[in-house]
Amino acid sequence: MKYNNPVISGFYPDPSVCRVGGDYYLVNSSFAYFPGIPIWHSKDLMHWRQIGYCLTRENQLPLEKSVVSGGVWAPTLRYHNGMFYMVTTNEDYGGHFYVWTNDPAGEWSDPIFVDQEGIDPSLFFDEDGKVYFTSTGNESGMGIYQCEIDIINGTKRSESRLIWTGTGGKFPEGPHLYKRDGYYYLMCAEGGTEYGHMETIARGTTPYGPFETGPRNPILSHRSLGHPIQATGHADLVEAHDGSWWAVFLGIRPVGYPNRHHLGRETFLAPVRWSEDGWPMIGNNGTVELEIEADTLPTMLWDNAPETDHFDEPDLKMHWNFLRSGQKVVWSLIERTGWLALHGCSVRLCERGTPAMIARRQQQWACDVSVRMEYNPEEGDEAGLTVFMDDRHHFEIGLTRIEGNQVVTLKRQVGSIQDEKCSLPFEGTVINLRIKAFPEKYMFYYEGADREWNLLGEAETYLVSTEVAGGFTGVFFGMYNYSANGTTAYFDWFHYK
Repeated sequence: MKYNNPVISGFYPDPSVCRVGGDYYLVNSSFAYFPGIPIWHSKDLMHWRQIGYCLTRENQLPLEKSVVSGGVWAPTLRYHNGMFYMVTTNEDYGGHFYVWTNDPAGEWSDPIFVDQEGIDPSLFFDEDGKVYFTSTGNESGMGIYQCEIDIINGTKRSESRLIWTGTGGKFPEGPHLYKRDGYYYLMCAEGGTEYGHMETIARGTTPYGPFETGPRNPILSHRSLGHPIQATGHADLVEAHDGSWWAVFLGIRPVGYPNRHHLGRETFLAPVRWSEDGWPMIGNNGTVELEIEADTLPTMLWDNAPETDHFDEPDLKMHWNFLRSGQKVVWSLIERTGWLALHGCSVRLCERGTPAMIARRQQQWACDVSVRMEYNPEEGDEAGLTVFMDDRHHFEIGLTRIEGNQVVTLKRQVGSIQDEKCSLPFEGTVINLRIKAFPEKYMFYYEGADREWNLLGEAETYLVSTEVAGGFTGVFFGMYNYSANGTTAYFDWFHYK
């Protein structure tokens, strides 16, 4: 059977997976977006449905000081004795921590912190009851470090030890420990999470090694290949309930020349085969395709999400996110029935803080996004629709009032350069705004009194790409409302196709 990659498109990097019977659960990094660490469910590893977030309370996820690419990184998800454990790192607040639950779609515990330096933590539950905590080390001793912990309270039962330095690539990170046929396998990413990314493996007869480097490393990499998928790595392995093995990992799909990507790092899937001498290899000798033919699990499809959100439910759908805080954004679905009320605040999209923005990921190169908005701006107010990569790389089409005149405007910011591309007079308080996305450009429209879509301007996608903006995230489409006066913007619907 054939399936398509990525299996989760858009900014969903650093996947980690676990199995409970015939059910599979997966988590991704979320960085400075709230709620944090989306969690997914699947029956076949190919089709995933989001069931919630691991971090839904601000005491679990303080992000006020975080840059967009700060916050929580590289989670690992594990299941043991009826409990799910998600371990991650908040780079700006407290370091490594884990949360637990017996219901992955429900609430998770308060954080339990672990005192070990580095990032990219992982948990391994051994057969003898011991629990090992594995992560990268500090900058002065790059490599993989490990200690034993008490899973009840996170205290260390042994000192942290350097157990492997990788195969020579920079930044050995994203470690995971597995046990198979009497060997402990230590897998990690190397080369940095850019175009030199790769996955490597070693094994030993104890959890601390010594580790023998695999003979066919890297076991996953597209470095130096002219391939539509790049930067493959940061993998996690799972044994399916039929005995087959699979890997989930991140990758990117660049466009243009030179290569640039703006959707972010995405989640890919590939079969794993074990050699006669007991070493795993991912995909076709370390490479993977956009379309893969493999002996897959029986297909289990989920219903597609509706293209239009009419804001007629009691809460926001799971794909909506806030930047840094969910409490500082004032919004309501009951203030006006069938509308999302987004109250303005004085934080601009170009500032470090929590703007009045509710956003969802761009998941396809080519898509069509539109909103209907009712807004009566006071002087300096502005609300509308944004293409948002970070606070220094974003585009907006919105309604504002300048020197008493109400206008529809297109603004672009790239680094320190701010550009107001076009402003045209607009009468009335109800406006439809639209963004048509293509692989290499965005086109911005508004609907005028003639009921026709009028093109206001364009912007190139590479200006909000990781190659220009830096960082580790991807583009969001969002509704926003900047207003020092507290003016409310009402959104009737949000369409994404």
